[in-house]
Amino acid sequence: MLEFFKTLDNGTTHHVDKVEKGCWINCVAPDDGEKDFLIKEIGVLPEFLRASLDDEESSHIDYDDDYNQTLVIVDYPDCDDSKSNKNDEFITLQYKTNPMGIVILDGYIVTISLYDNWSIRDMALGRIKAMDTRLKTRFLLLLLLRISQQYLIYLRQIDRLSTKTETRLYQSMQNKELIQMLGLEKSLVFFSTSLKADEITLNKIMRGKFIKLYEDDEDLLEDVIIEVKQAIEMCNIYSNILSGTMDAFASVISNNLNIVMKVLTVITIVMAIPNIIFSFYGMNVDGLPITQVWFPTFIALLACLIAIFIFKKKDMFH
Repeated sequence: MLEFFKTLDNGTTHHVDKVEKGCWINCVAPDDGEKDFLIKEIGVLPEFLRASLDDEESSHIDYDDDYNQTLVIVDYPDCDDSKSNKNDEFITLQYKTNPMGIVILDGYIVTISLYDNWSIRDMALGRIKAMDTRLKTRFLLLLLLRISQQYLIYLRQIDRLSTKTETRLYQSMQNKELIQMLGLEKSLVFFSTSLKADEITLNKIMRGKFIKLYEDDEDLLEDVIIEVKQAIEMCNIYSNILSGTMDAFASVISNNLNIVMKVLTVITIVMAIPNIIFSFYGMNVDGLPITQVWFPTFIALLACLIAIFIFKKKDMFH
């Protein structure tokens, strides 16, 4: 899918039907024809296009002297939610990161990704103030700022979801809550890795070697770096809390299993006492005291009561 946007002289950004100088080209999951258009008509380098569409590409910045093109690969957060159980409204959220390429070339700025994302949608809908497709450096930094803010939003969602899941775990120790906690822990690992790679890319941009920075852009870039560092710090804090919570619940589950096994062992011992007594009186052995039918039953019940009293005194039923 190809979309073209351009900021007019009055400062508003509109969707345009064809490519114009100073416009922003948004490319999502392009087909072969759209790839050829970007390469032949727009002039995007084929290697830059391939890198932007590589699902395993890590965040970095690249510059081509011959064609005067700059490629910035950044990882942006994404979330896929689905209800796994509509009866109790248990929500399973899967957080991940995807790469997106921003190509800066003469007359255009091109965003290339395999999947649509909220940051691009906000830019396309004009929700970002001071956005101007003709100011390519400003556009890039505003997009990076929106991505860093999206990280913070998702991290707060993860924190609220982990707290809610922890509350459910206190009430009932079930596998789906534990699986949810493991999924959140894995999501934080993805976020932490991508944020650190994005921070390295931002530091390279700050040097001004690949992208020319203006005075206003430097302040905006500092805001982006602050947001990314805050996201990294939050990610580390939430990851440590979640890891400690998982270890605590693992100990609780192991302790609960030990308690269950202890109670079952005590019940087995108490139930074995009547079998032992009845087996003696059931054998053809002479000389047993009081062979009336009520006596072994009375002895068995008395022995069971004594065993239960002893186990109760030792707190073996908890």
